[in-house]
Amino acid sequence: MGFRAVAVCIDSKKLSREFAGRELDESFFSDLPAGVDPCGENGEFHTFVYDGPIFSDAIAVERGEVVERDGFYFCDLKEKAR
Repeated sequence: MGFRAVAVCIDSKKLSREFAGRELDESFFSDLPAGVDPCGENGEFHTFVYDGPIFSDAIAVERGEVVERDGFYFCDLKEKAR
């Protein structure tokens, strides 16, 4: 199993609000418009990695509210109760 991440910050000039809070999976990458770097290297999006081979346990988070500030969409993450 590889790493798992969620998009937590989206540049509104490059991507729509719907990308905020999405899992970086096959559908995320296939939905990216032409010209958007799939690694987000041009600042199109920023991620939070919550699981992967170097983690002893996944970080249990759930998606919260999506807000727009200063031209960016932010998806809140909060710790899931265990």
